[in-house]
Amino acid sequence: MAYPSDSDRATRELENIQYKSNRLTDESLESTRRMVAMTQETQEVGVKTLEALDEQGEQLDRVEQGLDNINADMKQAEKHLTQMEKCCGLCLCPCGRSRSIEKDPRYGKTWSGGAYDKEDELVARQGGASASGRGQSQPGGGGYVQRVTNDAREDEMDDNLGQVSNAVSNLKNMALDMGTELERQNVQLDRINDKADLNDTRIQQANSRAKNIYRNA
Repeated sequence: MAYPSDSDRATRELENIQYKSNRLTDESLESTRRMVAMTQETQEVGVKTLEALDEQGEQLDRVEQGLDNINADMKQAEKHLTQMEKCCGLCLCPCGRSRSIEKDPRYGKTWSGGAYDKEDELVARQGGASASGRGQSQPGGGGYVQRVTNDAREDEMDDNLGQVSNAVSNLKNMALDMGTELERQNVQLDRINDKADLNDTRIQQANSRAKNIYRNA
């Protein structure tokens, strides 16, 4: 029985090493492809979330604008009520009047933008949008893969890892944008609640004055 020569054994070992190396390279390539797909899906979710937050912010702006309009209308209504009270002689008893809502400490802070004015909101919103670029990847520098086979598969792996690196950076910026926008909206929600409460009190006071005028007319 003939035994394989040292040369044959060396050739077989080399072939076995090459086979394992190729198999590992193929598996690594597929792994990087999956990573790219996962990060792309995550970025898409992030972009949709940011868009939803922007839309929600616009809705809050419309709600707040409506409350501002109500407040402005109530100011005019109070002026008319004051003129009517003068005609009825009701202004001769100032001690019986309700305390003006504008003397409430919350009023100046809420309508003067003391906590977080609209210019700050605009800066925060624009700053967040510019930071993330809404998921736009930037070219990577390469060199992520230690070369073994030095073929097209490693070129693709290097490119895939570059895309993943850029995606992770974009996701970080998106997360910062989301945090900034949520913080802005939380502040705005507090302000909206205060405005709604103050408007409600103002309307109740105006209704009470109108009823008093009607009774004394």
